[in-house]
Amino acid sequence: MAGAVLSFAVLADTPVQYSPNFKGTDINEFINIVGMNLKKTIIVDPQVRGRINVRSYEMLNEEQYYQFFLNVLEVYSFAVVEMESGILKVVRNKDAKTSNIPVVGDDNPGVGDEMVTRVVQVRNVSVRELAPLLRQFSNQAGGGHVVNYDPSNVIMMTGPAAVVNRIVDIIQRVDKAGDQELEILKLEFASAGEIVRILESIYKSQGRAEQPDFLIPKIVADERTNSVIVSGELQARQRVIELARRLDAELKTSGNTRVYYLKYAKADELVPVLKGVSESIVAEVQGGAGAAGSQGARRTQSSGREISIEAHGDSNSLVVTAQPDMMRSLEDVIRQLDIRRAQVLVEAIIVEVFEGDGTDFGVQWLNKNGGGTNFTGGNTIPIIGAAGAALAARPIANPPRVEQSTIPGVPSVIVPVPDTEGDYSLAGQLLGGLNGAMVGFVRGDWAAILQAVRTSSNSNVLATPHITTMDNQEAFFLVGQEVPVITGSTTGANNTNPFQQVQRQEVGIKLKVTPQINEGNAVQLTIEQEVSSIGGATAVDITINKREIRTTVMTDDGATVVLGGLIDEDIQESESKVPFLGDIPILGHLFKSTSVTKRKRNLMVFIKATIVRDGSAISGISKQKYNYIRAEQMKRDDEGIRLMPMTRQAVLPEWDDSLTLPPTFDRFMQEQQQQPAVEPQPAAGTRD
Repeated sequence: MAGAVLSFAVLADTPVQYSPNFKGTDINEFINIVGMNLKKTIIVDPQVRGRINVRSYEMLNEEQYYQFFLNVLEVYSFAVVEMESGILKVVRNKDAKTSNIPVVGDDNPGVGDEMVTRVVQVRNVSVRELAPLLRQFSNQAGGGHVVNYDPSNVIMMTGPAAVVNRIVDIIQRVDKAGDQELEILKLEFASAGEIVRILESIYKSQGRAEQPDFLIPKIVADERTNSVIVSGELQARQRVIELARRLDAELKTSGNTRVYYLKYAKADELVPVLKGVSESIVAEVQGGAGAAGSQGARRTQSSGREISIEAHGDSNSLVVTAQPDMMRSLEDVIRQLDIRRAQVLVEAIIVEVFEGDGTDFGVQWLNKNGGGTNFTGGNTIPIIGAAGAALAARPIANPPRVEQSTIPGVPSVIVPVPDTEGDYSLAGQLLGGLNGAMVGFVRGDWAAILQAVRTSSNSNVLATPHITTMDNQEAFFLVGQEVPVITGSTTGANNTNPFQQVQRQEVGIKLKVTPQINEGNAVQLTIEQEVSSIGGATAVDITINKREIRTTVMTDDGATVVLGGLIDEDIQESESKVPFLGDIPILGHLFKSTSVTKRKRNLMVFIKATIVRDGSAISGISKQKYNYIRAEQMKRDDEGIRLMPMTRQAVLPEWDDSLTLPPTFDRFMQEQQQQPAVEPQPAAGTRD
């Protein structure tokens, strides 16, 4: 082991210089010598071991001597960490990055192999993509460390100052904004939307995956000013603008006729709209011709020609004849109107529950000499009517008939006459209106009738009509029947052969709806909902029960909204009694008639709107409804028909999405030509 540190001073003010020379020196002794020369306290990690061989042929000042110390330690995979108190720690490189090393900036970036930490703000590129590249320039296994923080788009680095400053220099060279300026090209003849469509088709056909993203320009059309906006690198912008200028050429002919085949809209409905638009454009151009100069005069002259817009219904197309500038405007209108309109599935749920209960109880008295109680109303049969019917039904006893004999000595014969049967028609008519039980008795001059009846009725109506219609298109749904209603009558001569006027009225479930899809997923519905039924016959005609709702509601896609409802409860009590006698407890029921009626009705109407924007969605909804009906049919088929167990019921076939149309003639002939020719096989028993 040999170590020598030569130092000398020429004058008192001359700085000390060092000439280090270490051969086979233990690294701990090397650290001690440097600490004594620099007058610094150095703490050495126990894992710092080894021997060094290094020599300097130049005289070093104190700063160079310290950097020489750091360089030697870095070569042998050790680093120096300077504490705030000035104490130095010598540790392994990989342990230095987790120590309390200083955080530097542009003012004091550090020099040489001094361990530092630095945070760099990146402004134009993504640190997520840049950090993996920078790690290639740092010893990640040693003291170097590079991490990125995406929310602030910064990179944090730890390592020797020389390495960190080199990485910072690389970041500054890479972190430069590209030439992503905007250029606006105002077109004179062509349509901006059509030019953008052509340019985008060209770039798509070239394959964007083969080019970097910064070389692919972004192209947008401004329909209002008929301009093309291009963003991207300079070369990419220049190519797009040059191509757009070549396409922006005036047509050789002064007029133009084009045929537009519509995909969704109806040609007959678009003709009035396009004529109105063309008239407005012509009026606007002519009005501004005086202030627009020569260009305006040219446009006025070109727009002065007659514009023709005709519809061809068989091919659902428009034939437009107009000048090029007018043709571009009309083409934009056609393209924006000829779009697929969304559909709305409207489902209504009508629920009505009706309950009715009634009780009648009464006692009636009658005396031969008159008087008593005789109540009428409800289901009560008057006792006077019952007594009259009973009296009419009694048989009439006829006196015997005497037959005088004309033969002398033969006495007269008394012949009995059968009783005459009573008239039961009045009793039958009276008892035909009986409801419940009636018990009566006659004793002496008194007669009494006790009548009691209890009625109960329940009904539950559930209807779920649904209908699919297009946006802003009225739809009507009816399930019911047409009932004749007499609206007038005229008698003929001598009041014979009367003539009646009858009008058919629709009775059943009606649903009329007009949906309007608003921005987002909201739907405005104009609804007319009606449920009607035949109530019964009257002295004049029939009665019709009717429940109707007319309203406009706003609902979200797939939400259920209650349109309206009614909760009605009606309780009626009526009592007829003899004064004073009917008020006696318990016995008073013999002198009064009581009727109680209770009716309760609950009616609710709900609506649900579902927006259908594509064909796959309407196919899924149709399949769901189809399978529901099929499941109901299969359930009924499994249950069978009572008294007809071997009878099978009709069941829908299983839903099949694979149904396709047969090929066209040209396609069929093309497939036949593509099939390989089959050589005929020789028949059995023949020779070649």
